[in-house]
Parts: sequence; C-alpha cells; structure tokens
Amino acid sequence: MNATPEAFVAAMRLLPAGVTIVTSGPVGRRNGFTATAVCSVAADPPHLLVCANRGMETHGTILETGHFAVNVLSLGQEALADRFGGRLGIDGEARFQAADWHTLASGAPILVSACAAFDCRVTQRLTVATHDVIIGRVLAATDREAAAPLAYLDRDYAFCVPAGGRY
Repeated sequence: MNATPEAFVAAMRLLPAGVTIVTSGPVGRRNGFTATAVCSVAADPPHLLVCANRGMETHGTILETGHFAVNVLSLGQEALADRFGGRLGIDGEARFQAADWHTLASGAPILVSACAAFDCRVTQRLTVATHDVIIGRVLAATDREAAAPLAYLDRDYAFCVPAGGRY
C-alpha cells in the first residue's frame, strides 16, 4: 500500500525545514523560487542538492546556465520568502527588486543579507515524478553567524534556537 499525496503532505508539515531562495541567471534574466527541499550531500568536496519542479522557469535557467545559488533566509525575511514563493504574484526579474544582490564565482544571484549562501555548479540531475533533484558542487559559501535562520513548520514560518541558546 502506498501513502496518498494528502497523507504525505500532512506528515511532511511536521518536518521542520530551513527556508531558502534558489536563484539562477544573469542580471536581466534572473529568476528564483523559495525552497525547503535543500540538503547537504558531501563536505569533501562540498556538494548540496535542491529539488526543483520541472515546470518552473528557474528549473530551465539552472539547466541552461549550469549554475545556481542557495540563499538561506533569516528570521524577518518572511516577505522575501513569500515573494519568491509566488504568493504575491510577482515573477522573474521583478522578484529581485525587493533586496540587494551580488554574485560570487558562478554569477548566480546571491542575497546580500542571506544568513548563508552557497554558489554552485550543476554536477548531476535525477528526475523523480514532477521534480528534478539537482546536485551542485559548491564553488563558494558565505555565512553570517549572528543571523537566526528562518524555518518552515506546520504550514507557517518559524525559527530555530540551538539548545545552547546562541541566538
């Protein structure tokens, strides 16, 4: 017996996840989406993966350019997550007008105020149902240790506090 999509979604809502914006493309053709399906694959050499719906414009841009960035959002950046998540009806390059961006090694857009960011080159792709699992070699990584990362839990934004209470 297989789980229904409804049962799967109901159970997944209880799995806390970091909130990121995955971006790709040069200025004038940039696009991105809000993602929680991101994780590390290996540290040496550094690789991570993102899951992207094949119907999204950003998916095509990632495959076309061979590069993407993962921007980890901080507490207080919920509106930016909504903007890139499609909740405000804003698409493509217009999504980038609400924040400051720069680039690192690959040219993929990096959010200046990101809690952490990973600049990646695509190395592998695996098709699963409606999505591709895209694995990238991390070319550059940045972090702001004092920033509290934004999380998503039970259909709402949240934040995590380490057991040691660093934030």
